[in-house]
Amino acid sequence: MTFVLGLTGSIGMGKSTTAGLFVQRGVPLHDADAAVHRLHRGRAVAPIEAAFPGTVVDGVVDRARLGAAVLGKPEALRRLEAIIHPLVREEEQAFLARCRREGAGLAIIDVPLLFETGGEGRCDAVLVVTAPAAVQRERVLARPGMSAEKLDAILARQMPDAEKRRRAHFLVDTSRGLVAAGREVGSILMALAGRPGRGAAQRS
Repeated sequence: MTFVLGLTGSIGMGKSTTAGLFVQRGVPLHDADAAVHRLHRGRAVAPIEAAFPGTVVDGVVDRARLGAAVLGKPEALRRLEAIIHPLVREEEQAFLARCRREGAGLAIIDVPLLFETGGEGRCDAVLVVTAPAAVQRERVLARPGMSAEKLDAILARQMPDAEKRRRAHFLVDTSRGLVAAGREVGSILMALAGRPGRGAAQRS
């Protein structure tokens, strides 16, 4: 049975970098954010335009327009999540079914809001990517188009890092550099080597 490791972390913690370290070591990984990008060019286009008119440009969901339509608007955000989350989950289930068919010992699902959406129940263990709050803020505010107000709105939707760390089975602290993070990833792979999954990912 494939062991399913959930990988999560708040914005700016270095989650994508950590995910890449696993991929470099040959671990199959499903990236929920990448799935959303694909859906914005495919199956999600029509339902998103119907729910949020004017957010689709040339057949593709315009992320800036969609963000403006939902940021700071809880009801609008819930409508969007009701469209996107089931589609992402379908892709995740197909990925895990493929891993099981191919006999993968370990598979990772990279889900930014894993705890917030109750997704930890689909995992055999959870890895939280973390960094000090000051490092997180500096990283995020350096992104194009980001503001302190936008960051605060994003963080308001996310479980506090301290709570995520409390719930985690494994931690990777990216503030100490790529080499140190790579060592932590290697230690996690050693700890999970040969460990069978419980079939948690097949639960609803």
